[in-house]
Amino acid sequence: MKRAFLGEFEEVVLLTVAILDEGAYGVNITQEIEQKTGRAVGFSTVHTTLQRLEEKGFLSSQMGGATAERGGRRKRFFTVTSAGRRALQEVKQVRTELWNALPPQTLQLMGG
Repeated sequence: MKRAFLGEFEEVVLLTVAILDEGAYGVNITQEIEQKTGRAVGFSTVHTTLQRLEEKGFLSSQMGGATAERGGRRKRFFTVTSAGRRALQEVKQVRTELWNALPPQTLQLMGG
């Protein structure tokens, strides 16, 4: 099986979509990332990443109904596909293996 490669921000976006579940759409994905990571994120950056993850088959999307709060415009909702879930599991496994391989003294504070 071919391993899925995700960039760091792709991983953050994919995880955030999984966290938000059925309520994942552009604006609240952006807000959730900013809240959880403490870093400012542009909506256009998130939007581009969502499109790229959908092209890779890690996300699927569907249009929701029009809402008055959005001036009658519809929201595009994203969900993680089975390929996206596998990619997240692979990334988690690799990170865990790397952290477990790290010598304990590496993270000890110097002079402490």
